[in-house]
Amino acid sequence: MQTMSRYELMTTKPVESLVLRLAGPSLVIMMISAMYNMADTYFVSSLGTSPTASLGISFSLMALIQAVGFFFGQGAGSFIARALGARDNENASRMAATGFYSSFIAGALIAAAGLVFLTPLCVLLGATPTIMPYARQYLRFILLGAPFMTSSLTQNNILRFQGSSFYGMLGMTSGAVLNVGLDPLFIFGLDMGVSGASLATMLSQMVSCAILFFISCRQKGNIRIYLKNFSPRRSAYKEMLRGGLPSLLRQGVASIATIFLNRAAGGFGDAVIAAISIVNRVVLVATSALLGFGQGFQPVCGFNYGAKRYDRVKKAFWFCMKLCSSVLAVLAVLGFIFAPDIIALFRKDDLEVVLTGTLALRVYCFPFPLLGWVILNNMMMQTTGKAVSASILALSRQGLFLVPLVFLLDRWLGVLGIQIAMPIADFCTFLLSVPLGLRILRGMRGESSEKSFSENSGGGAPPIPEE
Repeated sequence: MQTMSRYELMTTKPVESLVLRLAGPSLVIMMISAMYNMADTYFVSSLGTSPTASLGISFSLMALIQAVGFFFGQGAGSFIARALGARDNENASRMAATGFYSSFIAGALIAAAGLVFLTPLCVLLGATPTIMPYARQYLRFILLGAPFMTSSLTQNNILRFQGSSFYGMLGMTSGAVLNVGLDPLFIFGLDMGVSGASLATMLSQMVSCAILFFISCRQKGNIRIYLKNFSPRRSAYKEMLRGGLPSLLRQGVASIATIFLNRAAGGFGDAVIAAISIVNRVVLVATSALLGFGQGFQPVCGFNYGAKRYDRVKKAFWFCMKLCSSVLAVLAVLGFIFAPDIIALFRKDDLEVVLTGTLALRVYCFPFPLLGWVILNNMMMQTTGKAVSASILALSRQGLFLVPLVFLLDRWLGVLGIQIAMPIADFCTFLLSVPLGLRILRGMRGESSEKSFSENSGGGAPPIPEE
């Protein structure tokens, strides 16, 4: 698809069918990514409670690595969408290369630091003495794969914001399918245990990165990533901050919150850490579906905001809002009913894990339908360059509410406090997001399509100047 025809498609086609078309590949990507994370948990859970808990410990570091990938991908991608909406291909190409190479370098720095300080890192993440050896085994390969994880997430987001979600899906799902196939081979066939699960993840990330890079460089109609366009200038990173900071804050604070959660749960034994880890992975599958659908909304939002078609932005938002809330309500009911069976899939031989996980999952289901409003609002703010509002909302769920709640409730209520902390945090975040979201929507009503990009509050695609 050529750039001009893509512009016409994104700014004239009915937003409902456009969102659904773009959401399909993103939904597949997010669901498969969540499922292969679930596969790690499923296969490792057969090794025992402590190995299962080690994945929960490691999850916070993986969230941090992913946060870096999303930062560069969302930051570069939202700029690219607005630039293409304004028909500025030159700056879009420069931003694509800068985002990709910067994310790979950042991932390499994380890997080097993590491998040097591996044992202190495991302690920081909340590993108990019985979990420590398994956490070290798992994190070693995860860290080696960090540069490929960050850059593949960046490439996927750059493709998605151009309206090329299908090609991003090819790269991400190829790695995910490989991961699921290699897990049992390495864990059981080669008797590598926990190390086998992390090695499978590392290899799958390398494959995804290679496929996405080939697509980005060869597929006609997409912005191509060339080293000559790598422009590590302050103006470029300033634009990435506008679009990517909310993702970095959301994922980064989520990582910190998970560390607090694991350290609090560790005081009650490995079974509690394992139970919370399983619940987090189960919830991740459901929220990944929401994120995937929302990612179909973002390029529509970015293109039309860049083209000053604010009526289409709002129409797409409300369509996604209604559909997501309905689906989340159904998932919440199913999760509440089948919570014991879901947890038992992983550790049915450990009654404490099943009982702790069942209550935690059931309580989580109550605010679950509200997440559609929170996440879609955050995506809309982020894509339109409303960095302050998006960052406040991104910080609130895990940082403003969850960390203090975990700190207080586990002292007052013990394990029950840990189980109810996240649902309460979600409800508080929803209350905060209502006025923030309505203000953004009302603000677009007052923005005239006659305004230039420079007059829009964060809406334009300013150039990356030569320095």
